[in-house]
Amino acid sequence: MKIIADANIPFVAECFSSIGEVITVGGREITRDIIADVDVLLVRSITQVNADLLAGSNVRFAATATIGFDHVDIDFLRRNHIGFTSAPGSNANSAAEYVIAGLLEACHKCDINLEDQSIGIIGVGNVGSRVAKKCSALGMRVYLNDPPLRRQTGEVKYLPLKELYDCDFITFHTPLTFEGIDKTYHLADEGFFKSLKKGCVFVNASRGGVVDSEALKTVIQSGRMKTVVLDVWENEPNIDMELLEMVDIGTPHIAGYSLDGKISGMIMIYKAVCEHFGLSPKYGIEDFLPEPVISQLRREPSTGNEQRALLDAVRKIYDIREDDNRLRQIAEKPEDKRGEYFDGLRKKYHVRREFQNTKVFVEDRNSALAKKLEGIGFTMSEK
Repeated sequence: MKIIADANIPFVAECFSSIGEVITVGGREITRDIIADVDVLLVRSITQVNADLLAGSNVRFAATATIGFDHVDIDFLRRNHIGFTSAPGSNANSAAEYVIAGLLEACHKCDINLEDQSIGIIGVGNVGSRVAKKCSALGMRVYLNDPPLRRQTGEVKYLPLKELYDCDFITFHTPLTFEGIDKTYHLADEGFFKSLKKGCVFVNASRGGVVDSEALKTVIQSGRMKTVVLDVWENEPNIDMELLEMVDIGTPHIAGYSLDGKISGMIMIYKAVCEHFGLSPKYGIEDFLPEPVISQLRREPSTGNEQRALLDAVRKIYDIREDDNRLRQIAEKPEDKRGEYFDGLRKKYHVRREFQNTKVFVEDRNSALAKKLEGIGFTMSEK
């Protein structure tokens, strides 16, 4: 069996070599010629999997090691009897932790206390639901918007979009869709931004096209936004440099890039490929996850501001400012090299672990700090 895989999927060669010959290439270098005689294609979000790529190839199974699959033409695969899988939920916790890191940094910069602040979560799937849980643990008032879920469940907790406009924070976690009643392309347009509460904190860690970049720039220039955190951009990797200068935190589409999430996604598609071809999987996630660099922390509720203690703990595990600093160095690159630099930040992304790998000791286990640390994902230690 011959397998072509995006080189940005960690340990993909080591894992998939148990079932075939693996060749790794850059995601943007996966072309029709390269995959012509391939049985299995493994990608991430930057590779468009459609007729232009697959027509006339021998590919029998395609997989994306991501939770989203708007870059995959599912109908084409189905019509041509090509198997497919994605990795739903694999990096959802990573993306949710990114949002928490962004919120804590934004609040530190603007001197906002998260307690009892309202947050509107648009899109309540694998990521959005985790963001909701973590924000609730921080004492925020959470409001949800997800029209498909509202129709499927009938639950009134999924509110109309207009009922989120008065929230102190807004965060997006939708797929990117271009048609139908739930179209999300440019959902955040001029009218949307004009409707938001003045002084709102805005976060997008879903897809760049969900936001109309020109409308966002206009509302930032107007002074109506308190803080903007962007992980995703229109026209990646050739991002809007003017917008990058305007936002408070900008990162290169890495919200879901924890090592835990990446390896989880890789194992999910590995098992799906094995099942499709009637093979027995040799590996599990435990075969590739290393020990965390920081396995223990100690926090003291009495040593100062509770929210600052939370921020310090999060920074020890994931300091979002470092990703922001790396992306801003793109301005120093020649214009024709900026897209390559953006992709390189993703391809060579540093090892980032999730909160649950670190045990935190707080003397008073019943303190608000201890409960919030546990609520956002840390493992509490008895000693």
